[in-house]
Amino acid sequence: MTQLDQFLIRAEALLARLESILPPAVATPDWNAGIAFRWRKSSGKDGRGYLQPVAHLSPIALTDLHNIGPQKQQIEQNTRQFVEGVPANNVLLTGARGTGKSSLIKACLNQFADQGLRLIEVDKDDLGDLADIVDLVSGRPERFIIFCDDLSFEEGEGGYKALKVALDGSISAQSDNVLIYATSNRRHLLPERMSDNAGYKTDDNGDLHPGETVEEKISLSERFGLWVTFYPFRQDDYLDIVAHWLKHFGCNPQQIEEARTEALQWALQRGSRSGRVAWQFAKDHAGKMTK
Repeated sequence: MTQLDQFLIRAEALLARLESILPPAVATPDWNAGIAFRWRKSSGKDGRGYLQPVAHLSPIALTDLHNIGPQKQQIEQNTRQFVEGVPANNVLLTGARGTGKSSLIKACLNQFADQGLRLIEVDKDDLGDLADIVDLVSGRPERFIIFCDDLSFEEGEGGYKALKVALDGSISAQSDNVLIYATSNRRHLLPERMSDNAGYKTDDNGDLHPGETVEEKISLSERFGLWVTFYPFRQDDYLDIVAHWLKHFGCNPQQIEEARTEALQWALQRGSRSGRVAWQFAKDHAGKMTK
């Protein structure tokens, strides 16, 4: 055995030992497998992240979303700008539960998928991987929305800092083909407490200035360029949504009219007149009528 052979054997052994301690490379996803993906972690020790195609997408369309006209116009316009390659903002959608925040993002995906829009859903616990996700898609021709649903943080959680950096806090610029859309029931994503008010100070002119605690809580939401707020539905709005979904399930106008009282009772039992409650009632009512 020559000295070169001995050297190569030792080099291969050294590389094998190094590979065992180095983090594994992120697997390249099959971009033709779908238009929406979820960021997953493997169950092994390395906890390697990868993109999993979503097999069954919600078919919801923008026309299915009623009584959120201004919000729909803002999100649709921002998304259109994004897919056309002109400046667009990261978006924070906040407000009452069940009013269409998540559905609006899904509807935009269906609307613009044929123009190259793609969606990646990321859980709050995986926000520390945002930099890896952005690096994975930055060279692609598609336009990617990173979707964080029902987002909120408790103080001290690591994902909070990671999201701040991803939005506007890193030394590297945000990739041109990536935006972050997040939904939350909290406007500032963190719990707000009465004790926070103790930090407010007044200057010589009597102007009120927030303390450091409040400034820190506001700092994350401020990094979203577009804030869109959703409000609880009125009774007529709720009944209009019920009528839309009952028609979707094949009910005729008379059947829809006769269902109004039952729809209001359903909402009263749930303590909410949201779009989600209207959808749930329509499925229940239409299903019973087919028996």
